[in-house]
Amino acid sequence: MRWAFTRRAPAETVADPKESKGEGGSLLRFVLTLVVLAWALRSFLVAPFSIPSGSMLPTLYVGDYLTVAKWPYGYSRYSFLFGFPPIPGRIFEHLPKRGDVAVFRHPSEDSDLIKRVIGLPGDTVEVRRGELILNGRPVPRQKLQPFDLPISPNSPCKTVPPAVPQIVNDGNRNRCLYPAYRETLPGGRSYAVLDQTDSSPADDFPATRVPPRHLFLMGDNRDDSLDSRYPPAAGGIGMVPIENLVGRALVTFWSTDGSASYFKPWTWFTALRIDRVGNGYTDLPR
Repeated sequence: MRWAFTRRAPAETVADPKESKGEGGSLLRFVLTLVVLAWALRSFLVAPFSIPSGSMLPTLYVGDYLTVAKWPYGYSRYSFLFGFPPIPGRIFEHLPKRGDVAVFRHPSEDSDLIKRVIGLPGDTVEVRRGELILNGRPVPRQKLQPFDLPISPNSPCKTVPPAVPQIVNDGNRNRCLYPAYRETLPGGRSYAVLDQTDSSPADDFPATRVPPRHLFLMGDNRDDSLDSRYPPAAGGIGMVPIENLVGRALVTFWSTDGSASYFKPWTWFTALRIDRVGNGYTDLPR
């Protein structure tokens, strides 16, 4: 007698709808957790900021990427990623120190800028023939060796008329020379500034008292900075409300000379200004 055997097809497994729903829910929770953590990090601790112009030369170069600390001045709606929550005023508020390099929201435009804090509420600020005068006293200024900026795609030898470009070659590359000075604020904080010409529109600024809850900010590249010396109608920022503060510059974590291509990753490193990485902006020794 012969027995016939038939091979049975393996039974199909049916996915449990509850299990699939659980996996989808876990993925959603994971994504939401990442979003919340990213929002919290950038809103309460640090955020990146890139330098688009030369208004803060010689301190900051075009192409510098900084970390900005959010906690030193407290928090306002401009501190938070996406502007959420839109809280009124400022909480845990601390006044900046003169000489701080601060990021803030433009008073009349939807953009963030970076300048140096010069005048606090109640201070009187004046500029006379390019010389900074604070509360009736000239800020000490010492002439330095010319600042030499390596010329690159994002850093041409830009000057403000009637100043003319001064270009030298060190044997490797062209460099642009700018007249430089060291200013020392009351309290001893010190930094370098550029003063290209004695006849720029803001070389003379009348003595003006900083209103309550406002700040007077200036760029270190004095003749090429639309700052508190200019009203918003003239392209400047005027007196900046304390509420508009975003944070204080901490350290440069990347700097590019503008020669890199997004589509050629190896050029990201050939364009790197390695000597700029690690520069800090919270301690300004004399």
